[in-house]
Amino acid sequence: MTDTSAPRGPQAGPPHPDDDAPVTAAPGAAEWEALLAGRVPPGRSPGTELVERYGPIVAHRGPLVLAQLGQSLDGFIASRTGHAEFVTGPEDRAHLHRLRALVDAVVVGVGTVVADDCRLTVRAVPGPHPTRVVLDPSARAPRDSAVLTDGAAPTVWVVGEHADVPAPPGPHVAVLRVPVGRDGLAPSAVLGALGQRGLHRVLVEGGGRTVSGFLAAGALHRLYLTTAPMLIGDGVPGIRFRGADHLSGALRAPVRRFVLGDDLCTELTLRD
Repeated sequence: MTDTSAPRGPQAGPPHPDDDAPVTAAPGAAEWEALLAGRVPPGRSPGTELVERYGPIVAHRGPLVLAQLGQSLDGFIASRTGHAEFVTGPEDRAHLHRLRALVDAVVVGVGTVVADDCRLTVRAVPGPHPTRVVLDPSARAPRDSAVLTDGAAPTVWVVGEHADVPAPPGPHVAVLRVPVGRDGLAPSAVLGALGQRGLHRVLVEGGGRTVSGFLAAGALHRLYLTTAPMLIGDGVPGIRFRGADHLSGALRAPVRRFVLGDDLCTELTLRD
């Protein structure tokens, strides 16, 4: 499942919240250990808040698939021209980078690479870079894009079985061929192929079509939706999938909410 093409450039979008942001402190080792032992330290220090927010991810055992998306109150991730710099604020970008630091791989559709030339590394917080995964059935990613050329982190270029792929543009790039179905690359096939490479903790980061595809396939354990206090009116939609005819069939899940500056992040636990 990939995103549609968009022209590259400063107004193309929606761009990733992938810019530099001030590095913020990570929780101390004692705070992580206290949470994992079931003891939340007293008080509400910044470190304690981070432990409570991300502790369940750290404590999770086995494969884990997360997704994150930032959007306006009316559900758009960019204006109708594709401009999205930036829908959410720096606190949400720090949150995104923390999620990157806690997974093995971060996944985006090729449309995000075309539009934003994203780096998908961890810079706003301390932590290791994940492996970068680009879903690109027809191998149309620009050969000079950052993920294919900068060598900052390993990159897996996921293409269709019969895609015409030239030699990888950098030694850090591995080409992974996956069957293409009627709706593109199936999330289950992608996750299975990544798991065979030892990439079991995955963050699906963009864009809206890619995140929606993994959600509709029932592949996500947790979904983080950050809403910014703005109304765009018309634009590039965020989450979209074939819903129920009646609200009784709407997707509901246990939630937690976090205030991120002016934004509100809602975490939905979709699978244990």
